[in-house]
Amino acid sequence: QVQLVESGGGLVQAGGSLRLSCAASGLTFSTFAMGWFRQAPGKEREFVAAVSKYGQTAYGDSVKGRFTISRDNAKNTVYLQMNSLKPEDTAVYHCAASPTFLAVRTSPSQWGQGTQVTVSS
Repeated sequence: QVQLVESGGGLVQAGGSLRLSCAASGLTFSTFAMGWFRQAPGKEREFVAAVSKYGQTAYGDSVKGRFTISRDNAKNTVYLQMNSLKPEDTAVYHCAASPTFLAVRTSPSQWGQGTQVTVSS
């Protein structure tokens, strides 16, 4: 059974930083592409970032230059470093996994429960 467990969310002031973690189990982590999505109240789910099993990365337009995704295959963990946070980054952030880089950006097969990030102005 695949499990994705996010951590690291919280309350931060605008301009601050947070690092989210997603610990994966029940899958061969190194063979999966991993990603992050977010959903704010009343809004559609939004793609944030993804990393392929080879280390290729992709970002949503609203976070380019501020967020960095990385993975540690030895720890079965994917990270999202978020800098220069803005109030509009407030959302529940979900970890995602899929066998391909395209799928993890468009229609992930596995989802975590999410972690709340709140950015105050």
